[in-house]
Amino acid sequence: MKAILFPGQGSQKTGMANEFYSNFKIAREIFDRADTALKFNLSKVILNGSDDELKKTEITQPAILITSFAIFSVMKQEFNFDLSKIKYIAGHSLGEYSALVASGSLSLEDGAILVHERGKLMQAAVPEGVGAMLAVMGVDSNELKSLIKEFDKIKGICEIANDNSPGQIILSGNKEKLITFSKDLKTKKKRSIFLPVSAPFHCSLMKPAAEGMKSLLKKTHFKNLDLKLISNVTALPAEESDDIKDLLYKQIFSQVRWRESVEYMIKNGINDFIEIGPGKVLSGLVKRTNEKVFTRSITKIDDIKN
Repeated sequence: MKAILFPGQGSQKTGMANEFYSNFKIAREIFDRADTALKFNLSKVILNGSDDELKKTEITQPAILITSFAIFSVMKQEFNFDLSKIKYIAGHSLGEYSALVASGSLSLEDGAILVHERGKLMQAAVPEGVGAMLAVMGVDSNELKSLIKEFDKIKGICEIANDNSPGQIILSGNKEKLITFSKDLKTKKKRSIFLPVSAPFHCSLMKPAAEGMKSLLKKTHFKNLDLKLISNVTALPAEESDDIKDLLYKQIFSQVRWRESVEYMIKNGINDFIEIGPGKVLSGLVKRTNEKVFTRSITKIDDIKN
């Protein structure tokens, strides 16, 4: 059985959709619809903008969603991609919105507006320079939780933001506390590296952003899903529209349980993962979780043909 995966923030690059935009009318229509919904020319930034423009959170998030959905739509309409063989659908953080648009639960227009606002709210939640994110390698989640607990006496937030795969966990919180924690990890011969991000995503510092999203989510129409969505928050299937709204609200300040999500899907019969969208990050994380399963990344037309 197969599962579809959609990437999150960090997978973007300038010109990431050019091949699909140039060759398929359906892709151009999707870009035009998104530009109309957002009331600015996002297409121009995706296709011809600079890396500095594209890495702004409120731009990155709708850009990745639109690119992912355009590729998915080309696969479905131009290459007759068979959705009947798909058991689960999932997305990493922002990618969960791409999954909802692809599944038909959320319209493209509503999805683009939501993630554009989500990006602005997440960026505004914490003053620049106050927060940070730290990748820790070679430590399992239980050991890392114990190490974090030892640091409770130090003021500030230090929380697991993403449990991505065995040996790759991302922390999020106050920059000064994370700097101190990274030094302590070094004395314990544990490797860590700060990520080039603009805000401390997926930790309790993001609660103001979540509150801002709550009213937007409440008034947005979601349909129940035909495919089972694996939630970042629970690492379990979510199908009811009201449940999804609550999970998207919680997702902003909660840990992305990606490793557990992948393990759940494998345990329930998935042996073939198809990543749709820019980059190959999720395929790599799946392989690190279980090297026996099959993965493929769809980033260009030849990937679909092959």
